[in-house]
Amino acid sequence: MLKQDENLSFIIEPELSPRSEQRIDLYFSIPNEMGINPQTLTEEAYFNNHFKSHLAYNANNIHLPLVRSRFVSKNKGEQQDYRQNLNLYCYQVRLAIDTDIKDTLKIKELDEFYQRAIELCELSQGLLKKLRRYTPDDEKLISFYTNADNYLSWHIEQSFLKLLDEGPRSSDYAKERTELMNFCKAEQNYRHEQQYNSESTLLDANRLTNKMRLLQRLIEHGVVLNRSTRHLNSYLKRLVKGTVTAIIMAFVMVVVLNARISFTEVTATLVIILGAIYGMREIFKEDITRVIWRAIVKGRPKWRFQFRNSVTKDKIATQYIWLEYTRFRHIPEDVRKIFSKRRQQNKQAAQWLHFASEIRVSAKEFLPGYDSLQQNLQFSLAAFTRNLKKGEGKLYHIDNNKISKQSVERRYQLNVVVSYQSAQEIKYQRYKITLNRSKIVNIELIYSEME
Repeated sequence: MLKQDENLSFIIEPELSPRSEQRIDLYFSIPNEMGINPQTLTEEAYFNNHFKSHLAYNANNIHLPLVRSRFVSKNKGEQQDYRQNLNLYCYQVRLAIDTDIKDTLKIKELDEFYQRAIELCELSQGLLKKLRRYTPDDEKLISFYTNADNYLSWHIEQSFLKLLDEGPRSSDYAKERTELMNFCKAEQNYRHEQQYNSESTLLDANRLTNKMRLLQRLIEHGVVLNRSTRHLNSYLKRLVKGTVTAIIMAFVMVVVLNARISFTEVTATLVIILGAIYGMREIFKEDITRVIWRAIVKGRPKWRFQFRNSVTKDKIATQYIWLEYTRFRHIPEDVRKIFSKRRQQNKQAAQWLHFASEIRVSAKEFLPGYDSLQQNLQFSLAAFTRNLKKGEGKLYHIDNNKISKQSVERRYQLNVVVSYQSAQEIKYQRYKITLNRSKIVNIELIYSEME
């Protein structure tokens, strides 16, 4: 399922089982008026700056009532076991609170909004109590506990302050707002009593935020898999470039030798001919190399990710990435049929960009209590908006013999077909993404074969 992440990005989050394989293809139809083509945005530039892939033990789409508190109670055994169990618990709480706060902010009805907010507050209090109930006795484990407790307390407080700031307001619900504010103040006082953060840190917002980001990375240790990236075909590209250069140089040398035979003395004509030969070599060498290289790598993966457990260093999964501009006739027939279902007025001249991800899970089993992995594929559209035109238009109306006007913004539409391929079947979805220069306005599911 494709869904919006930030202002100009969307994510796809498939689940993976042990010993499984999955392939996801995205076909982008980018209108020519957006100015995106291989010259303005190369595949390598988009991959390096606007695409991210993460893999973690599956704790996504989890809500606060479902958080597994039993992990944090396992404070017996090895030091690394305690840290990993604690990190799993904190990671679940963080994702759950983010998911529930985001869902609550979508509620527009006041009574339902504040009822849900109070429920989340009570659940959060319970989860924090469970964490603090199992304070370790071993001094070696105290640092892990204090980092987790400090971060969770701060993150939950920030989440509820955001909820109060962005949610609907009414004087009729002053009691509920006060209760939520008191909860945030209580967490702030708790961290102050525990002396988790120095006064200088508390007085500097940037310093405090950076510290919490560091603590967030620490609690992801052992949960989010480490990723290593390798650019495939790099040696092959050097070989192709060297071979093309050798062939062109051999041809140039033959022409030069023939010219020397024809001209027994160095003349102006000979100098001009030699200059023209070397100039032609420089003009066509890069073009010939690029054409041959594109023909060779067409259909081949360009990058490889390897994901390893950050604790045991065991390899968990391998992911291969394809990314290339293509032509409509080279797109699979099933995908072409889905694109062809668009209305006639929506069929614009477009560039076609194909992305593919193929991942193979090599692990036979995961951490206790987790039977799947959650992959996060994040696509940023910021590069697509770089060349969009600025400015707003005006729409005029006649209302009771008076002319009124309304400002309208310029919007663009991307069509994306997503195919999910497993060992059993292939299923397709088509989305229409509406965006302007600053954000994604809407993501609409147009066609789906998914249940």
